[in-house]
Amino acid sequence: MQTDLIFWLICGVAVVVMLIYYSRRERKFLSFIFGAFTGMTALFILNRYGGTIGAEIPLNIFNVGGSAFLGVPFVAGLVILKFL
Repeated sequence: MQTDLIFWLICGVAVVVMLIYYSRRERKFLSFIFGAFTGMTALFILNRYGGTIGAEIPLNIFNVGGSAFLGVPFVAGLVILKFL
């Protein structure tokens, strides 16, 4: 139960950090769209071809939402967690 709390706290901190990052950008909406596009692209590529390196990431609501909001660092974190 305590690991769930730690997980959700880390997710909450990551969301706050990204909100601060996007709010300080000059072109806020364009920056968000670019980050979401690159994150979703990385997730779909890993879902399609990740099996060859042993890092196939399933498409579910958490992974899609996280990669859309947090971008490529979220997908990289998923890959790191997959290998741990």
